[in-house]
Amino acid sequence: MRALLDTSVLIGAESPGDLEGAISAASLADLHFGVLVARNADERARRAQRLGIIEATFDPLAIDAAVAREWGRLAAAVTDRGGRPRRRAMDLAIAATANVAGVPLVTHNAADLQIIDDLVAVRAP
Repeated sequence: MRALLDTSVLIGAESPGDLEGAISAASLADLHFGVLVARNADERARRAQRLGIIEATFDPLAIDAAVAREWGRLAAAVTDRGGRPRRRAMDLAIAATANVAGVPLVTHNAADLQIIDDLVAVRAP
């Protein structure tokens, strides 16, 4: 594993199997949510198919006690800097997973973590 892939990368990639890295269980939760709130049956089917490919391709890193501690640290930093961590709970869980794994987070949404960019190694795909 050289990086943790954010949900935005998993959604935007042509083929998840071509990506080198790992994913967080939080990304799977994010993707399952996306399937369930799809606006119509065609979109739901497309998202479900994509999710199936991702689940068959990756063994997600768990949100364990170490990730929970890091998530709390990052959320506190966001609060201390005037941000609202609950609005970015999934992003923080994924960032915490990357930090605990000791790898950068690859995302299309680096701006979402700008407030703590000194605490999380964020890279563009």
